[in-house]
Amino acid sequence: MSRMTVNERPIEFLMDPETPLLWALRDAANLTGTKYGCGNGDCGACVVHIDGEPLRSCLVTIAEAEGRFIKTIEGLSGDRTHPVQQALVAEQAIQCGFCTPGIVMAAAALIDRNPGASEAEIKAAIPNICRCGVYPRLVRAIQRAGRVARRQERISAAPSPGISAKDAAAEVPALSAPPSAPERD
Repeated sequence: MSRMTVNERPIEFLMDPETPLLWALRDAANLTGTKYGCGNGDCGACVVHIDGEPLRSCLVTIAEAEGRFIKTIEGLSGDRTHPVQQALVAEQAIQCGFCTPGIVMAAAALIDRNPGASEAEIKAAIPNICRCGVYPRLVRAIQRAGRVARRQERISAAPSPGISAKDAAAEVPALSAPPSAPERD
C-alpha cells in the first residue's frame, strides 16, 4: 500500500509497490493524460511533477513515490489556462497531441524555475521526443509562455473548455461554429 498526494488529493494505491507510477496513475487513478510512450524513460510522454520536479513516471515506482506530491497534466490547470498550455495553442505547437502532456509538464517546471530560459536552456530541459517534429514552434511557445509568466505578454488563445462552439467562435474570430444540425421530431 503506497500513499501519496496526487493533484492535491491524498491517494492510496493497493498495488505491488514495484508498479511504475505511470500505471498506477493511468489504471488505478484513471488519470490518463499521462501517456505511455516507450516505457524506458527515453520519450518523455509520461512526465509528471514529483515534488515539483519533472520526472518520467515510467521509471518511478509507487514505492519510490510514497509520501510525495505528484502533479499530472490534469492537475496543472483545470481550465487549460496555464501559460504553457496557452502558448502551445497560440504558437500552433501541437500536432497529434500524444507527446503534449509530457512536454507541457516538462515546460511548466522549466517556466516555474526559469521563465526567461534561453533556447539552449529550453532544449536541454525539454528532451521529450515529438514524432511530429514541432521543435521550432515548441521553443517559441515556451519562450512565449515565459514572457506570459513574467507578465510581459498576454495570450488570447483558445477559450476554456465548456464554452459553446458559438461563444468560442465569438471570442476567437478565427474559429467558426459548426453548422447547426436540423431539429428532429
